[in-house]
Parts: sequence; structure tokens; C-alpha cells
Amino acid sequence: MALAKSQTAAVARVMQGVVAMRRQVEKELSATSGRAPTLEALGITNVTEVRERDPSAVMRAIEELFADAADSILRGQGLHFEVPNRTATNQLYVPELDRIVLKSKTSTRSFDSTAQVRKTAIMTRVMEMLHQVLRRNIHTTKRDLFYADVKLFRSQDESDAVLDDVACVIGCTRTSLHVVASEKGVVVGRVQFREDGDLIDCTRMGVGGKAIPPFIDKISDFRSDAEFILLVEKDAAFMRLAEDRFYNKYPCIIITAKGQPDVATRLFLRKCRDDLKLPVLGLVDADPYGLKILSVYMSGSKTMSYDSASLTTSDIKWLGVRPSDLDKYNIPEQCRLPMKASDIKYGKALLEEDFVRRNPKWYAELEAMLSSKVKAEIQALSSYGFQYLTETYLPRKLKERDWI
Repeated sequence: MALAKSQTAAVARVMQGVVAMRRQVEKELSATSGRAPTLEALGITNVTEVRERDPSAVMRAIEELFADAADSILRGQGLHFEVPNRTATNQLYVPELDRIVLKSKTSTRSFDSTAQVRKTAIMTRVMEMLHQVLRRNIHTTKRDLFYADVKLFRSQDESDAVLDDVACVIGCTRTSLHVVASEKGVVVGRVQFREDGDLIDCTRMGVGGKAIPPFIDKISDFRSDAEFILLVEKDAAFMRLAEDRFYNKYPCIIITAKGQPDVATRLFLRKCRDDLKLPVLGLVDADPYGLKILSVYMSGSKTMSYDSASLTTSDIKWLGVRPSDLDKYNIPEQCRLPMKASDIKYGKALLEEDFVRRNPKWYAELEAMLSSKVKAEIQALSSYGFQYLTETYLPRKLKERDWI
């Protein structure tokens, strides 16, 4: 019993900083609830942003687009659509919101142009299929959408890109179109929620965890006694944390998208953070791509900047693995990997990104990485034992409040 009390006291000391941060996050989110700054309030008007819309509203918008197209044809002006330009040059970073938004520049996609005829046909076909899905009030996957007309689409990249275009044109989130990606993200730990009415307890999901469903609109009633959310880049690290039941000793919710984050995982993280008012700590590789993955969760991706308002979770703390950790934790030389030319080029490009430049500590870590030309994966910690991550590294990080 004395040993158990001693261990409980030790865990409590480790968690002091996290508990304090959780209270601060809870206070900040409660204070800003319902009155967070908007683009309009900031005087930013020339942007394209979308919102959640119900199926009937989306169907009406598609019908109006087709009616306008038919009227244009009858007037001899041909079939064409005005589509928001989603290129990098039409993006805007808003420091006050810490996210990327899409500016309002558009381009005309015309059926009578040899360069645009195929894409115009694809867009027309995609909207036709979306109308069918919404009318039946069902969901479909991006893969199913592609296979519905393989000869026209040729590759799923083409149908996926047009799907984002349609969301921009209609002014709705991609989830409002009832088209989802296949399950990718996973969650485990101290959280319960209802999924389409069924109670899900993520402490009882074994080592594999609970797959994050693509239908985020069917998730409700989050309940948790966790103190923080641990966002993990890689599946291997997630499995180690799950198998060791890290969340039982250090109350937390563990989420991974197994690499680049998908839309469902980003939506789930945002909903989980907002509903439970918990801080988020990021555990990624000590390389430029790990930092980029964090930025997508925090500030959004350029390909989906039109929907950054619902997809981003600001103020994620970079817990590790950071370049400065390599010496601090004496990571062996054989576990440190030389950066390739492509890594260095990507890292230098990140130094110019707004989300890095606005955070001096992040900037310093990335500069140190580029100076040393050395990177490391989370798995480098296994050089001290397979459970070093859960038994030493993370507890020390939490105890020292070592996040930025």
C-alpha cells in the first residue's frame, strides 16, 4: 500500500504542470466561447470560407448551379462555372486566427475550352452524383465516387480535387457533401462518446484503439477525466502507448492519423479539444515533416484552406521529439539520421512559413536541425529500451513541462 501511495504521489508531481495547463486552456476556451474573432471583425472580407450546411440546402445549391448553367447555354454563352482559385498564390495567413484562409480570386471553368473541357465535364458529373447521394440521405467514400465513373475521372486525384472545388463553389464543408475518406485515424484512452447513439469507451479498445469514424457529425456526448490530449504522428508510437496503457497512469486521450492527418482526424481532434477543453501535446519525428504535420493540425493545409475554420486546432504544444532532445537525452549517433538534400530544402522552406516565424522557439529548433543536418524519428528513443518512451521520456517531459 505504501508503494502504491508513493507511485500515486510521483505521478501527481509529474502531472502538476499538465493540470495547470489544462485549467488555463479551460479558462481561455470558456472566456472566448461564442466571441472568438471573426474574419469580418478583423476587416478581412475578400476570402472564401465554407460552413456546415444541411443536405437540403446543398441540394438546392447544386440545382441552382445547374439551372444557371442551363440558362447560360440557352443564351448562347455555353456551359461554365466560376471556381475559387485554390493555388498557393491565393492563400492568406491570418496571424490573429493562426490559420490559413482562401482568398476570393476565382477562375472560369468553361466547357468550350479545349484546356478545360474535361475538368468541366468532371465537375458536372461529380455534382450530379453528389445530388443523388444527398437526395437519398446516405454517405459515400471518395473511392466509391471515383469508381462510379472511372473512365471519365481516370485517377482518384482528379475526382478528389474537383470534390474540393465543388465544396468551395457551394460554400459548404466537404463533410456536408456526404463524401468521406476511408477510416485512417485512431483514438484510445480516457474518453467516452456516442457514435450514432452507441456508447464508445476508448479505454476498452485494446492495443489497436478505436478507429475514428468518417462521420464526425454522428459523434456526440464526449465524457472524459483526462488532463490532456496526446497527438502522435506515427502508428508505431501509438501502439507502444496503447499497449503500455500509458493513459491509465497519466490520464490522457491518445490520437494518431498515422502520418499526414486526414479530415476526419482533424475534425475529431478539434471537437474533442473544444468539447472537453483539454490542452493538446504533439509527439512527432524530429524532422521537417513532423513539424509540417503539426502545422496542418494547427493552421490548416493549403489544399483545404477554404475549410480551415472547422479543421484547425490552434495552440498545440510541441512536446517532442525536438532537435534539442537528441543531445538532452543522449540519443546514440547510430540512431541519428543524416538529412537528405530534400529534407534540407523542405526545412528551409518551413523557415519562411508564417506559423514557424511567429514562434521563436520553433524557429530556433528548426534552425538547429538544419545547422546539424541531423534528424531522428520517435523510434530512436527505443535505443534505450522499447518502453523508454512511456516509462522515461514522456514522464520526464511532462514533469519538466518541456513543451513549446
